[in-house]
Amino acid sequence: MSNLRVGLGYDVHRLAPERKLILGGVTIPFELGLLGHSDADALCHAICDSLLGALALGDIGSHFPDTDPHYAGISSLLLLKEVGLMIKGKGYSISNVDTTIVMQKPKLQLYLPEMRENISTALAIKISEISIKATTSERMGFVGRSEGVAVHAVVLLQREKLSESPPLS
Repeated sequence: MSNLRVGLGYDVHRLAPERKLILGGVTIPFELGLLGHSDADALCHAICDSLLGALALGDIGSHFPDTDPHYAGISSLLLLKEVGLMIKGKGYSISNVDTTIVMQKPKLQLYLPEMRENISTALAIKISEISIKATTSERMGFVGRSEGVAVHAVVLLQREKLSESPPLS
């Protein structure tokens, strides 16, 4: 395997009444929330998929299926932490995470710093290695009609340095 690996993640969730709006582990005050089996945190899900994809480890659904009651309502930060440990277990470290949240409303700018902190903690990486941007879709499509959220994520992984010890015979 290469010393550098790139992964791309994408996730969407529908907005629904009587659900919390949670992105990057932050509960955002809004009349609608994201619908899903877990807490439906599309930001964490997209990052999970980008990390898993970088090492050809499948997707979030293959590791944490929505048919398993254990994951009902679970914090996606816990899933992200588990994926981060998988990456480390494969001998790679996360160089950086770059994401874009596409959501018509509410405005997310005030919540981005806390999202970065939460993701930094979950992945055990520096906050300076995490970028989270927010934009709208200019009222076009399902996002523009405020029916849901879409999140894009890209990650760069780097193979950890091999031990300086001589190989075992």
